[in-house]
Amino acid sequence: MGTYLVTGSNRGIGLEYCRQLKKRGDYVIATCRSSCSELDDLGVKVESGVDISSIKSIQKLSNKLKETEINVLIQNAGIAEFNSLSNLDLDSIIRQFEVNALGPLSFVNTFLGNLVKNSKIALMTSRMGSIDDNTSGSSYGYRMSKAALCMAGKSLSIDLNSKGIAVAILHPGLVSTRMTGYTSLGITPEESVKGLLERIDSLTLENSGTFWHSNGDVLPW
Repeated sequence: MGTYLVTGSNRGIGLEYCRQLKKRGDYVIATCRSSCSELDDLGVKVESGVDISSIKSIQKLSNKLKETEINVLIQNAGIAEFNSLSNLDLDSIIRQFEVNALGPLSFVNTFLGNLVKNSKIALMTSRMGSIDDNTSGSSYGYRMSKAALCMAGKSLSIDLNSKGIAVAILHPGLVSTRMTGYTSLGITPEESVKGLLERIDSLTLENSGTFWHSNGDVLPW
């Protein structure tokens, strides 16, 4: 049994993380901007009003949890907004950087005091953040912000190695959630999180900094 902190936990993959972790007996701290009945009914510790793009919000949560040891920090919160070359909304791109890249990095940095030797960090990114895998273009804000998160994760894996903290950089697969418009081509959140937890459970200092698909494939940068 460990203590897991999951951001963006009120729906989709984050909610499913909380459900599966609770079911297997782990202690879950679920953070979100606003909770929902499904999350409240899980019986996990819910911390609502948390916005990872706000340093003030992150610090407020940190002060509340300053005595809590965290074994696994799952940085799941994120947004996706479509930006094509013909509709290059710079405000949208900046917002995605703030939520998808800068927010997670700031969150991890703020909570380093809660992590101990053998703690783990899981960053939820996307294969759309892979430069080599980009064959369809567009989606500028999402692709660029997720590529930045991948780079942050790789640097964290190096900087935190001496502290005994390992970092996983994870792609959930194409998942049928509200973010993807409940695509019929996607896998279920249950299947995705099952694979993601297998990746996190098998994370060590030796494979820290790896960019994984939830199915175990190593993805290209």
